[in-house]
Amino acid sequence: MKKQLLLKIGVCMVCAASLLPACTKNNQGVEKKADPTLVSAAVTQKISDLGFSTDDVRKVGDNYLVEGDIMLTPANLSEVSTSPTLRIAETEQYRTTNLVKSLPRTITVSISNLPTVYATATANAVARYNALNLSLKFQVVSSGGAIQIIGFNQGPSGGFITLGSSGFPTSSGNPYNQIQLNTNAQAYGTNPDVGYVTSVIQHEMGHCIGFRHTDYFNRALSCGGAKSNEGTAGIGAVHIPGTPTKTFDAASFMLACSNGTDRTFNANDVIALDYLY
Repeated sequence: MKKQLLLKIGVCMVCAASLLPACTKNNQGVEKKADPTLVSAAVTQKISDLGFSTDDVRKVGDNYLVEGDIMLTPANLSEVSTSPTLRIAETEQYRTTNLVKSLPRTITVSISNLPTVYATATANAVARYNALNLSLKFQVVSSGGAIQIIGFNQGPSGGFITLGSSGFPTSSGNPYNQIQLNTNAQAYGTNPDVGYVTSVIQHEMGHCIGFRHTDYFNRALSCGGAKSNEGTAGIGAVHIPGTPTKTFDAASFMLACSNGTDRTFNANDVIALDYLY
């Protein structure tokens, strides 16, 4: 999940980029090292084949961050989806091909080396899911959870800052095992609002159990800027029956970008969760 920053920050980022060639002009004789964050053409093609956007893909360790907050593992890139044809619509909720299996089931969640507000927000997010009485439950544990929440520190880029990231269930039916939350002060401020952090964790948990962004077909609806489709390949986004069409759902917990408030489940989100779990 991302948050759009003030315009002045975006301008500063552009100015910094424009000054970079001048700063490095005198270093032409220095041997350049390969950029470990660059993504190969072969990997980019696999990401596209799975139906995800290839805009601004970043390599993070052995994994790849796509669509702002979704982490794809090498195993994900090797999977062949059996998803039905993607339906480009307006507000339907969407899931990935893989879902959590062996229901009913309780998924443990742990958080480590983060301030108390993050731990409180984790407990709140778990409570919100459990209050829906789904066949999928969550339980906070002190360590070693099936979903482990950890921190990272990363500043803004291109006028946006990443609030958190996660991934999708495995082909064997287990949830994605990690949520990363940004501890940079420009993400949540120096005194994070617990409701705001709760909503981000709730969103990333949604990815872990198989939800795609509600506005994947046009990220501009929640992120602003030009229209951007996260993927139209017909693979990797499956319409969840019962969710409405023909109007933009501006309150869904699975919108691509945060509006800076505590955004929890709305009626359509509950319909989607009830259908899947």
